[in-house]
Amino acid sequence: MTGGRPAIPFAFRYLNALTSLGLRLGGIQTVVEGAEHVPDRPGVIVASNHLSIADPLLISITVERLVRRRVRYMAKAEALDWPGIGRLLLAYGGFGVRRGRPDREAYRMARAVIGSGDWLGLAPEGTRSRTGFLAEPKPGVALLALRTGAPILPVGIAGTERLWPIGARLPRLGSSVTLQFGAPYQPVASPTDRRAAVDAASQELMGRIAELLPPGYRGRF
Repeated sequence: MTGGRPAIPFAFRYLNALTSLGLRLGGIQTVVEGAEHVPDRPGVIVASNHLSIADPLLISITVERLVRRRVRYMAKAEALDWPGIGRLLLAYGGFGVRRGRPDREAYRMARAVIGSGDWLGLAPEGTRSRTGFLAEPKPGVALLALRTGAPILPVGIAGTERLWPIGARLPRLGSSVTLQFGAPYQPVASPTDRRAAVDAASQELMGRIAELLPPGYRGRF
């Protein structure tokens, strides 16, 4: 890992400040728990459950406020074409991944983000939950962590499904959201059975996220 503390672009800081102001003016309360677990170090993978397009914005704002680090998100490629939201994701340093098939370019970009010292934001479920429950994880987060040695910072998010529901064009005013950070950790690699190691690491990650959520969000985890 090569990055130390990369400079945070002015546009990123400006957007975070503008979004924070909009949240306050809209009466949207964000409760942050476990802030002591957020490490001030380069190259962290932030992994959370995914309920709303508001999730990456809230995590980005909170991490920058706590430790002055930039979180760059991998999003589904088609989201970058959405009016408004697509431009916002790009302005935040986000990049696309083609779902349903291996995307080597997105994988290389993810490794480059970690190597630069920036933080990488990912949703292990791969898409927003329409039920609110945790879904089965995709292998990408665990695979990246095992191959790069980057620590994973688990985050549980509750309430964003009401703040900005799936299908809604705008967020709802007066909502309350909770972000709970868990302790960062590194999954254990296996020198003999890599696939089993990825599967085990993926299940461990979902269990750690579940511990940070109210029972009604955990699903089978």
